[in-house]
Order: sequence, then structure tokens, then C-alpha cells
Amino acid sequence: MTETLALAGNLFSLGFLVFLGLLVLLNFVNLPGNWLALACVGIFCLLSGTAFGMLFWVLSCGSALLGEVLEWGVLATRAKEAGASTAGTVAGMLGAFAGAIFGAPILMGFGALPGALVGAFLGCLLMELLKGRAWDDAVQAAKGTLLGRFLGALCKCGAGLTIVLLTGRALFSSGQV
Repeated sequence: MTETLALAGNLFSLGFLVFLGLLVLLNFVNLPGNWLALACVGIFCLLSGTAFGMLFWVLSCGSALLGEVLEWGVLATRAKEAGASTAGTVAGMLGAFAGAIFGAPILMGFGALPGALVGAFLGCLLMELLKGRAWDDAVQAAKGTLLGRFLGALCKCGAGLTIVLLTGRALFSSGQV
């Protein structure tokens, strides 16, 4: 009986980690996947009476904050390197958000990522053209914004993976990190 309960607990823990990993992927569609994952871990701790320890929470919240900084920092850096103006960069960010929303219904939600990337490109491109930039310069800036959006989301997902790994360690060890 004890072995059955241990197996069930391990299977639940594994399923919970997969669920957290799926939440982290929401970062690609401009949703707060890392924060949702942290909220779910917090709810799990409250409902189960489990305490992961202060170090776990400091590292996990620090990772989520680092993900936010990296996401926008990489996007802004890539956009600037490609010649995007501040307005073009902001328009690219807003375009990525709108593109994710409009793309979400396509392919059962998987269209959100291409939608976000196309939105980042088009948002920056349109803003740069409205500012009177030449077509080639505007396209170059938009490409930088698109690449920055993708790489920023990748960095943010990496930070989210850190949260999942910390949670896994806490679940499968003594509960303390």
C-alpha cells in the first residue's frame, strides 16, 4: 500500500512538473507563464501544507524577474542594433501582443507564436514607415524586432525552466531547496 501511494505521489509530481512546463511555454505568446507557474506552485504549497523554503522562493522569484528583464532587454537591444527607433520598438512589442491574440485561435492555440512574431515585425515596420523611414531601413529594423522578440521569449522560457527544475528538486527531495 505504501509503495502504491509513493508511486501515485511521484506520478502526480511528474504531471505537475509537465503542467508547469506548459505554463512556461505561454511566455511565447506574451502571457505571464513564469508567474502563472509560480502561482500554481504557491497554491500547491498552500493546499498540500508543503513548505519549499525561503531559498526556493528567492531563487524562483528571482528567476521570474530575470526572465522579464531579459525578455524586454533582448528585444530592445536587437531592435536598436537593427536600427529601430524607440517608437518602432514599442510598436513591435504591442504588435507582438496583438499578433498573439489574433493568432491564438489558429491551429488550436499554436498560431499564437507565429502571430506574435508577425505582429512584432508588422508593428515595428508600420511605425518606422509612418516615421518616414525608407522601406529597406524599416524592414531591417522590423527584422531586428522580430528576432529580439523571439530571443527574448526564449530567454524568458529558460528562466521559467529554472523554476520548473527548482520545483522538481523540491518535490523529489526532502521538500527543501
